[in-house]
Amino acid sequence: MSTGELLSVEPQELQFQFELKKQICCSMQLRNKTENHVAFKVKTTNPKKYCVRPNTGVVLPHSTCEVIVTMQSQKEAPLDMQCKDKFLLQSAVARPGTTPKDITPELFNKDSGNQVEECKLKVNYVAPRQPPSPVREGSEEGSSPRASISENGTINTTDSTAVRFCFFFSLFFCVPRGYIESPEKPSEVISRATTSAIIAKLTQEKNFAIQQSNKLHQELELLRRQGNKSRGGIPFMYVILIGLLGILLGYLVK
Repeated sequence: MSTGELLSVEPQELQFQFELKKQICCSMQLRNKTENHVAFKVKTTNPKKYCVRPNTGVVLPHSTCEVIVTMQSQKEAPLDMQCKDKFLLQSAVARPGTTPKDITPELFNKDSGNQVEECKLKVNYVAPRQPPSPVREGSEEGSSPRASISENGTINTTDSTAVRFCFFFSLFFCVPRGYIESPEKPSEVISRATTSAIIAKLTQEKNFAIQQSNKLHQELELLRRQGNKSRGGIPFMYVILIGLLGILLGYLVK
């Protein structure tokens, strides 16, 4: 901070984060420490390179004024990031009610008997900020363990037990039981399941046919006994019908 009797300037050295083909801004804070109105004017040794807003103005008593200095976009970077440009801040006591339009060069002329102060400001170029370097996963203190895949396809982790637990948990709850317990392909598992269902159904039908056959044999034996008692025999057509039913049941059983 440059401290004078009229204005204090902060900072005294203007720093620009230099980047090619980009406008860069820097601000100055002017603070009036007196009970008077203070007029100021900003000059530079390279006016085509910089734009100052406002370049003239009036700072009220115990007030602050901000000045923005903009450097125009540059096509080439200076050697060793060194800059020889300079700024000059002139300040002088002004009458109350003075406006920027009332400020004339004679106001900052020391020969006229006015109280004038001058402050020289240097220009410094700063390299642009580099992005933060990537932090390896799991290196933060207190962070949860994470797994990463290396170039050869192996899994690198700070906690292999947690990874194995997640792997088996996903297998148990997300994969069908048939695919876990059997190393066969899904199509083979489905084919075997279908065949087992067909065999079970045929076995059930076979047992039912055997039961019906036994029942018909019992009824035939009962009819024979009744026929022997009443008529002494069984009608021929009834015997043929029973025989056909027996052949049909035998076919189903096979």
